[in-house]
Amino acid sequence: MTTRRRFVTGAVATAIAGVSRRGSAQSPIQIRISTAAPPSDFLTKALNALAAEVNAAGVGLAVTVHPASTLFKQGTEVPAIQRGNLEMSTMTTFEVSQQIPQLGYFNRAYLLTDYDQLRRVFTGPIGDDVRKSVADKMGIEILATHYLGTRQVNIRQKRSVKTPADLAGIKMRMPAGPEWLLLGETFGVTPIPMGMPEVYLALKTGTVDGQENPLTILNAAKFYEVTAQIVLTAHMVQPVYFNIGKPVWDKLSTQQKKVLGEACVKAARSGDDARLNDEKAVVTALKGRGLAVDTIDLAPFRANADRVYAKSSLAKQWDAVGLQRAQKA
Repeated sequence: MTTRRRFVTGAVATAIAGVSRRGSAQSPIQIRISTAAPPSDFLTKALNALAAEVNAAGVGLAVTVHPASTLFKQGTEVPAIQRGNLEMSTMTTFEVSQQIPQLGYFNRAYLLTDYDQLRRVFTGPIGDDVRKSVADKMGIEILATHYLGTRQVNIRQKRSVKTPADLAGIKMRMPAGPEWLLLGETFGVTPIPMGMPEVYLALKTGTVDGQENPLTILNAAKFYEVTAQIVLTAHMVQPVYFNIGKPVWDKLSTQQKKVLGEACVKAARSGDDARLNDEKAVVTALKGRGLAVDTIDLAPFRANADRVYAKSSLAKQWDAVGLQRAQKA
C-alpha cells in the first residue's frame, strides 16, 4: 500500500470514529411537562415519579416537570404543544372539546359516578376511540389517563345549601373555557374564569366567593386558609391526560416510546392510588382545619344540570351515542 493510500484510509477511519463518538454523545431529547397542579398535589408527584423513572432508564430522554403553571399558563399548554413549543402537558377533557366539540360530553356534570366507572371508560374501547380521535384531529398522543379527583364546591362564607338556587350570586372561580363556565351554571353560581395560580389571592381578597376542585387539590393548594365551607356536590369525577405532541412522539425510538409510555401508565395509576387513599381521610383533615363539610341531596343538582344542558348550544354538538356509552360503562 502506498503512503498516500495509507494516509487516505487512515483519515477515513478517523472520520468514521469521530462521527460514531459524536453520535453516542448526542444530547438527550428534552421532554418538558407543563401542569397547573400545585407542587404538593398527587398529580405533580406522579409526574415527578414519571420523570425520575424515564431519566434513570438512560434511553436518551431528559424529562423535567414544571408545576403550578410556571412554564406555560393554564390553558395555553395545548396550543404550545401544537406549535412545537412544548413537549408534554396534563390535558383536560375541556381542552380537547375546544377542538373536538363532539367529545364535549366528557365535561358534563354528573356524567360519571365514581372512579371505577372512570377507569372502565378510559381503559376500554371508549378510551381507545378518544385517543385515536385526539391523535388524528389534534396531533396529540394521549399516553395515560389520571384520576384528578371528584370536584366539590368550596366557598368563603358559610351558607345553607340545599339546591342550586342557594348558590345564586356566588362568584365562583372556574377554569377558562365555555364548557367550564357552563359547568358552573349547573350548580347555580356565577362562573368567573381564572387561572389556578391566581385563585388563593382571589379568595383571600374576595375577588371571588368560591372555587370548585377535588378536595385533595383544595388541600394541597391550602384553600382551607381562605375559605369556610365545602359543599359535597360531587359534580364531576374528573380525568386528566398525560399527553405528548405527536411530532415529538413519532420521532422517538421504539425503546424510548416503550419506556416513556409505560412510565406514564405506571405513574398515573400510582397517583390514582395515592389520591384515592387521601380522599378517604381528607374530609376529616379539612374539618380539623375548621371547615364545614356538608353532605347534600344531589337530586336537585342533577336535575338542574339536565335543564342547563338541554338548552345549551354547546351540548347540542356532543356525540349523543358516545355520551350514552360512557354513562352505561
